[in-house]
Amino acid sequence: MAHRVTFEPSRSLMEFRLLPRLTTVEAAVDRVCLEIPLVWAREGQREIRLKIPLVAAAMQSVSGPAMGIELAKLGGAAFIYCSQAIDSQVEMIAKIKSHKAGFVKPLTVSPTTTVHQIETIKPDKGFSTFPVVSEDNVFLGLITQRDYDPQAHGHLRVIERMTPREKLEVAVNVTDLKEAHARLVESHQSVLPIVDEADRLSYLVFRKDAQDQVNNPNEVVDDKRRLLAVAAINTHDYKERVAALVASEVDAVAIDSSDGHSVHQQETLKWIQGNCPGLPVIGGNIITEDGFDYLVEAGAQAVKVGMGGGSICITQEQKGTGRGLATALMEVCEARDRYFQEKKRYIPIIADGGVTTSKDVVVALALGADYVMMGRYFARMEESPTEKVQINNHIMKPYWGEGAARARQWSGSRYYHAAFFEGVEGFVEYAGKLRDNLDEMLSKIKAAMSSCGCRTIQDFHERTELELVTPYAIREGQVHDVLQPGRETVGALRKWTS
Repeated sequence: MAHRVTFEPSRSLMEFRLLPRLTTVEAAVDRVCLEIPLVWAREGQREIRLKIPLVAAAMQSVSGPAMGIELAKLGGAAFIYCSQAIDSQVEMIAKIKSHKAGFVKPLTVSPTTTVHQIETIKPDKGFSTFPVVSEDNVFLGLITQRDYDPQAHGHLRVIERMTPREKLEVAVNVTDLKEAHARLVESHQSVLPIVDEADRLSYLVFRKDAQDQVNNPNEVVDDKRRLLAVAAINTHDYKERVAALVASEVDAVAIDSSDGHSVHQQETLKWIQGNCPGLPVIGGNIITEDGFDYLVEAGAQAVKVGMGGGSICITQEQKGTGRGLATALMEVCEARDRYFQEKKRYIPIIADGGVTTSKDVVVALALGADYVMMGRYFARMEESPTEKVQINNHIMKPYWGEGAARARQWSGSRYYHAAFFEGVEGFVEYAGKLRDNLDEMLSKIKAAMSSCGCRTIQDFHERTELELVTPYAIREGQVHDVLQPGRETVGALRKWTS
């Protein structure tokens, strides 16, 4: 018979409810902090912290550059999928990293550049404002499309038409975007040059970009003020893919596998650690204590937990392998806490699979997850890569898993087995822009934490009490014993109430 048979049932997130505690002034909703580390940072690596505990799954139908940009602006991250050509994935990362996040590294011109040359550069680069600098990068002035007429001034040198430095508001060593924005408002300029003590140009700050970041206080950026970009990789072409991603200055990578407890993932982790020591790596997916220990020993700096629980995942049906996410989280998070006590290294845990509602999120966080990975939730948004379609008077978006036939048409490299699939295709109802939906989700998470007297996710891990509920208790907590108006009854109800 089997080596071990467990008769304790595997539990799902939907079977648990939080027990409220005293809500204190310190844990008031407006004081709840959702910030959490993306990975454990090795010596020499910068710490990357998410402002919200949500990331978008590495799926073709979920995480493209538009999702990566918008989610990073709002405090999270989209894991750019690897089921595509390396060049294509690198291009997506480049779009995220080059998106203006406030402090822009500009394309400069010399004072002897002609206006005609400027006009030649503009269409290719997409710029209309050019700083003029000396050979040693000393800032001399700015030239914009308002400073010349291409026909009348094409033959002139830039220095003859630029606005010189002495007529501009220039900031020295400013690193705070709010301060830069205030300087811009007072100066009546549309752009603020940032220089060092020697007057060498560092950055340009544009008013519209500064205002954009003021409107996005949770924006997650790197030390060059560029948006956070995370990419998925596989265990096949990882050497070529990782090298290209590092060159594109990706912030972190995550190994994408339905079963991460494997020698293939160990080899990938060790190769990255030896060849790209500055690159943070997330491992997974695993569902056991042994799987956690194995990946962390191999070099994983965060671990994804979950197998077969996604709405379009059929791994459990196809292979019989899997586990309820709640049970998997409890076992792995216990291993994580033990590892932290022994090694003093805190390895973030990502709950991945079947997390669709705010209730799922708060239960996963309470059980020990540091943040959650969601597919279906983000697939419904405007920023997901798929096109909207109309089905039975409903606006829908296509949604499919990376183990589905559609995703694997590109490559079977995420799976060794090509004889069967582990995902299906379907549709999800369009929800609009991410920005218009996310606030409600975050408000519910904060409200749940406040009700439990917890101000931080760490508090939530340590102080929350959960209770297993019966199907009858779940039914009791849902809407019941009332007639909810459908479209066919709205008219009758309105007539009755009038």
